[in-house]
Amino acid sequence: MAARVPAAELNQHRSSPFAASHCRRPRDAAPHAPLRVASRTPRRTDESNRIICRAAEVQGAGGGARGRRESLRRGAVSARLPVPDHIPRPPYVGADAIPDVCPDRQVHDGESIMRMLDACELAARVLQYAGTLVKPAVTTDEIDRAVHQMIVDAGAYPSPLGYGGFPKSVCTSVNECTCHGIPDSRELLDGDIINIDVTVYLNGYHGDTSRTYLCGDVDEPTKQLVKVTEECMMRGISACRHGTSFKEIGQRMSEHASKYGYGIDPFVGHGIGRIFHCEPIIWSTYDYEPGFMVAGQTFTMEPTLSMGSTQCVLWDDGWTAVAVDGSLSAQFEHTVLVTRDGVEILTGCP
Repeated sequence: MAARVPAAELNQHRSSPFAASHCRRPRDAAPHAPLRVASRTPRRTDESNRIICRAAEVQGAGGGARGRRESLRRGAVSARLPVPDHIPRPPYVGADAIPDVCPDRQVHDGESIMRMLDACELAARVLQYAGTLVKPAVTTDEIDRAVHQMIVDAGAYPSPLGYGGFPKSVCTSVNECTCHGIPDSRELLDGDIINIDVTVYLNGYHGDTSRTYLCGDVDEPTKQLVKVTEECMMRGISACRHGTSFKEIGQRMSEHASKYGYGIDPFVGHGIGRIFHCEPIIWSTYDYEPGFMVAGQTFTMEPTLSMGSTQCVLWDDGWTAVAVDGSLSAQFEHTVLVTRDGVEILTGCP
C-alpha cells in the first residue's frame, strides 16, 4: 500500500522541483487524499510519443481483444469485515486520521528480520492465492473476502483495514485506477487488469506486496505495460545494497520506463517493519531522496506505470485515484531487505 507523504513536508524540500498532491478531488471528497506529486519522468522523445499513441490507438479504437474499454464505474461497498478479538491490531486501528509517515528509518536485528520474513511470506502466499481468483465475473469484493479470511485464519491482521478509515482488507485497483482502489460489487470483465495489494500485520510486523494480474483475454499493448512495470521493479531492486544511494533506485526504473514511453505515476514506496509507513521514501522516478542504504533496512519497491497521463482524479471516497485521461496503469510491489552483499526479496513466492 503506497505511502502518503504530507504535502507540507514535501514542499519543505526547496531543492526539489516537484509540487505536492497532483490528484484533483470533488469539493465533498473525504479529507484524506492519497498524495501524488508532479511526475519526475524525463521528457518523452518523439519515438516514445509514437509508442504511446500507437498503444492508445490499439487499446481504444477496437484493435484489442475487447474493443473499446468502458470507463471504470464504482460498485456498492459492503460492510467492513470483522477480525477476531484475539488477533493483535496495529496501533492506528480505531483512529480515522491517517498516521504521519514516521521519520525513523528502521534497521532490523536478526530476531526482527525473522519476524519480518514471517509477515512477508504470509503476504506473498495471500497474494498468490488472490491471483487465482482473478477471472471474468468475479467481484473485487469477493477477492477482499477471500483475502481477509486467509489472513485472519493465519492469526494476522489485514493492515489496510481501518488505516485512516480505509474500509477493506486489500486494495484492488482495476484498469485506470492508479492506486488504493476499494473492493466493491463491480464484476471483473474479460480484458481487465487488476492490481491486488496485500499487507498483513503478524507478530508486530507488516509485510507488503502487490501484483498486477491479467483477467481473461488481454490485448498485447496492455500485456507489455504489465511486463515492463514488473521489469522496472526488478531493476530498482537490483540497485539495492549496503552503501548505495537511494537515488539509484529511481534512476534505474526511470531509464527502463522511458524506453517504452510510459509515464511513472508518482506514488511512493516506503520503509516498513513495526511501522506500516516510515522513512525512507522510495521514489520510482529520478529523485532527491537523501542518504544511503544500510544493511538491515526494509522498505517497499512499488513502481506504477501509465500508458498516458500521470495525473489523476480522486473519487469522493477519499481513496480511489483514477487516471484523469482514463489510461491504464499497472503496479508491482515487493518488500526487500538490504544486506551487505546486496538485497533479499522478502515477499518472493515461498
